[in-house]
Amino acid sequence: MAATSTSTLPVILLLSGSLRAGSTNEAVLRTAQAVAPAVAVEAVLYDGLAGLPHFNPDDDTDPLPPSVAGLRAAIEGAAGVLVCTPEYAGTLPGSFKNLLDWTVGGTEICDKPVAWVNAAAPGRGQGAEATLRTVLGYTGADIVEPACVRIAVGRDMVGADGIVAEPGVRRQLGEVLGLLADRAATPE
Repeated sequence: MAATSTSTLPVILLLSGSLRAGSTNEAVLRTAQAVAPAVAVEAVLYDGLAGLPHFNPDDDTDPLPPSVAGLRAAIEGAAGVLVCTPEYAGTLPGSFKNLLDWTVGGTEICDKPVAWVNAAAPGRGQGAEATLRTVLGYTGADIVEPACVRIAVGRDMVGADGIVAEPGVRRQLGEVLGLLADRAATPE
């Protein structure tokens, strides 16, 4: 699960759509976490994706499965949400779609500023973006269009510490976090 925040800064919840160790998508989010203090936000990485049960509408009642309750609490406590997910077979990975399915029955993400970073190579990842946009529409999330960006990150750009040192990537991620925080502070 995401760590509990004690900060007074706005919290941006980071959701990775990948379960793979060494994922470039998670590296993008870890880099966002590293640059967050420079833009006066706290970025909290959710790490409970693998522990979520398969979505079953019969289980979307109180009491929720503990891992689902934790996910929804993390979303509720965040000022905004940033997603970085790979594309599998032209759409979202099943495990990440499962996470999103668990958000449809709750109200935590409704009107919450949300954006995504597509870290795929040029010409890839559009299917995941399209599916993400559709599902987030069903949840009522506030998609912050200027913060939905494409920042191609290859494995060779990820350091041994799991983050990207390239200044342009770090600058863009800081801008995305800032846009999410600004929208949270002044909703449309």
